[in-house]
Amino acid sequence: MTEIHEGQRVAVLADSQNLYHSAQSVYSRNVDYSKMLEKAVMGRQLTRAIAYVIRADSPDEESFFEALRDIGFETKIKEIKTFGDGSKKADWDVGISLDAVTLADHVDTVVLCTGDADFSRLCSHLRHEGVRVEVVAFEESAAADLKAAADSFIDMSEREDTFLL
Repeated sequence: MTEIHEGQRVAVLADSQNLYHSAQSVYSRNVDYSKMLEKAVMGRQLTRAIAYVIRADSPDEESFFEALRDIGFETKIKEIKTFGDGSKKADWDVGISLDAVTLADHVDTVVLCTGDADFSRLCSHLRHEGVRVEVVAFEESAAADLKAAADSFIDMSEREDTFLL
């Protein structure tokens, strides 16, 4: 696939729920989105940076959403759904996939910031379409299928002092 060069147009799509739970379960810390975005872009031309977040009525979430926007992320917010049995669900898998496919005609590289195996097929599709796919995630929680399907994998665990707050 295409090598990295400064003229590449890049879209960064961050699965915030996946990143949050990975950072919390492994390190009990939060992700530094500014450093993650900087590493994902690597001096190339940023076309879009989108953070997919869930509104869970947490006291600090609005300031988190605002901080993401200040860093340069567009935020897409989904309300958490509560079902009759009390169970809750919210994920952005379809939304992230649709945005990635839509952006594929406008970028050279899509950087997926997630370790979710559900995106393995998306990686294969994008690569088939000639788009370079990079995955940024924590090794401990990144699916082997996802890493294998991407052109490159950046392990945030290798530089936890950089990627974690």
